[in-house]
Amino acid sequence: MAKAKTNYTCSDCGAISSKWTGQCAACLQWNTMLETVGETPGLNRLSNPQPRSLAQTAPVLSLADIEAVDVPRFGTGIEEFDRVLGGGLVPGGVVLIGGDPGIGKSTLLLQALANMSSMKSTLYVSGEESGAQIALRARRLAVEARDLKLQAEIQLEKILGTLADLKPEVAVIDSIQTVYSDALSSAPGSVAQVRECAAQLTRVAKLTGITIILVGHVTKEGALAGPRVLEHIVDTVLYFEGDTQSSFRLVRAIKNRFGAVNELGVFAMTEKGLKGVSNPSALFLSQHDNQVPGSCVMVTQEGTRPLLVEIQALVDTSHLPNARRLSVGLEQNRLAMLLAVLHRHAGIAAFDQDVFINAVGGVKITEPAADLAVLLAINSSMRNKPLPRGLVVFGEVGLAGEIRPAPRGQERLREAAKLGFSIAMIPKSNMPKQKIEGMTIIAVERIDEAFNKLRELD
Repeated sequence: MAKAKTNYTCSDCGAISSKWTGQCAACLQWNTMLETVGETPGLNRLSNPQPRSLAQTAPVLSLADIEAVDVPRFGTGIEEFDRVLGGGLVPGGVVLIGGDPGIGKSTLLLQALANMSSMKSTLYVSGEESGAQIALRARRLAVEARDLKLQAEIQLEKILGTLADLKPEVAVIDSIQTVYSDALSSAPGSVAQVRECAAQLTRVAKLTGITIILVGHVTKEGALAGPRVLEHIVDTVLYFEGDTQSSFRLVRAIKNRFGAVNELGVFAMTEKGLKGVSNPSALFLSQHDNQVPGSCVMVTQEGTRPLLVEIQALVDTSHLPNARRLSVGLEQNRLAMLLAVLHRHAGIAAFDQDVFINAVGGVKITEPAADLAVLLAINSSMRNKPLPRGLVVFGEVGLAGEIRPAPRGQERLREAAKLGFSIAMIPKSNMPKQKIEGMTIIAVERIDEAFNKLRELD
């Protein structure tokens, strides 16, 4: 019996090398080469000189002659899930959803399939749990899943046979890391197995029009396990976020070929499973009886949804040679930049102060429109004086001290007014043309002007 050949495969790009190297020659990433067992000759795709395409060969057309039509969609019965997907699932689409263990991936998909099973043929393929375990979970969640088909299988060829026989409209593979193909000699979960199984399932989805949802494991850094090419194969990539100790979960779209990215779905974990939260802004606002120093409310934009988030700052005298800068939910390097702008253009120094910034509720804010809220919260904590009640702010702060506009300013202001905020400090370029009822607008152009306007409100 011939000895199995050993290869080294990059976990980021999937490049294969016959020997180990510290840096991948293809993507130039360090320490990503993992040892894998080579494919058995004669069973891999290289032995077949006729490559299989995803669809029939199409003629070459001019772009102007192609009719643009909307992609047909169907809902999952869960409004927040449909929002993240861009309006619902697409026939023939492949969705990859990842998240920490126990965060609720299988629960959400079981609820979605149970909702769709009454109108569409559905299949749940489980590679991690037995049928009895899934039935017990369905009973605990009290979901009606009489027409939901279930298969506990991890061999790719048998799964493909089931898809060919049943021809379901929606299929869930839980999870892709447990599926293996007999055509490869490596173990389930290896880079070669994950890449090949995902490619085969994607090919079936495109040829038959079956919507396939793949569940993916994540690494300790929070990224999807397996080769990075896995994210390029699928049409949509979703991430489950949130602390397993908390009852709230966030589902974020990182990639979506059929909709907008950075959409956010908010769920609450209950005894009956995951429930959509209709007013997520209330989750990210602390309930204070009285105004407290170092707290500022901002309006952030997650896809098409405006969210009100409370930014908290704590500034305290440092007892270390180098003052600490800690940011949770916001970019830490940007905090250092904002402190420099605060000193240079507003005359407020914090070089001997420890500065801690937190976005309440565990939400992660990536847009620069949070700059103004961060600076106002820091100034409030340093003065030990709370900001005016009912104040909401947004705006990007530049290195020259100017306050730049934020996109979708009108929608942000309407969301704040709907939740009862009466004062808004915004960039001058975002000044609305029509007055918003019940709200006083303060338009500013520079950071020192913003602090002067605040002193007038005091």
